Amino acid sequence: MSRIGRMPITIPAGVDVKIDGNVVTVKGPKGTLTQTMHPDMIIEKEGTDVIVKRPSEIKEHKALHGLTRSLVNNMVVGVTQGFKKELEINGVGYRAQKQGKKLVMNLGYSHQVEMEEVDGITIDVPEPTKIVISGPDKQQVGAFAANVREKRPPEPYKGKGIKYAAEHIRRKEGKAGKAKK
Repeated sequence: MSRIGRMPITIPAGVDVKIDGNVVTVKGPKGTLTQTMHPDMIIEKEGTDVIVKRPSEIKEHKALHGLTRSLVNNMVVGVTQGFKKELEINGVGYRAQKQGKKLVMNLGYSHQVEMEEVDGITIDVPEPTKIVISGPDKQQVGAFAANVREKRPPEPYKGKGIKYAAEHIRRKEGKAGKAKK
């Protein structure tokens, strides 16, 4: 049995979970999330818990068991607490600001890089070198943060670029130069 898959998902107060075949809809204070799960997985609501079961011991079903449980759990956590990713900008003259619903960044290019805020995602810029992306959908938050980071990934020599707050950049040494005789 999957260690993750067999754990029940407790539904907190104020959250409504509807299961229609393999379509799971979770409604809470931060919004509504709907996702279609694999048709082989058995998802049941028992009281204040959601339980995910697998039909057989096939390797594919074992893999889908934990995945399905994690996806449903992320939906429940997302509509109650939400998810957020923090990004840091390093480099001389590199900064970000929010103009309306746009994230405008100066990243050392000859032009400013602009990104439009997507539905379900909120962008906050508390400092010129810090970007906070938050929302109820974990996959959407992670994908948007990866797209922002992609605009100027951190480089290993000077450490300039956009990185996740918890990310550690392995630094490299530059050229050694000529050996003196």
